[in-house]
Amino acid sequence: MQEKEFGLYDVVEMKKQHPCGTNRWKIIRMGMDVRIKCEGCQHSVLIPRREFARKMKKVLVKHIETNEE
Repeated sequence: MQEKEFGLYDVVEMKKQHPCGTNRWKIIRMGMDVRIKCEGCQHSVLIPRREFARKMKKVLVKHIETNEE
């Protein structure tokens, strides 16, 4: 199985829709668990990384880091 690529502050689409009707989530914390925030109602959910990788469908918007010095 191919490993899905995702990073901090990426906007992702999950396989199941949130009860508010939106299917866009922003990754706001990464570690052993991943915290994602619903783009519609701002509700946040903490789920284990393995479960997140299994339930994520695709990355919609890739966050671009800017190194300002």
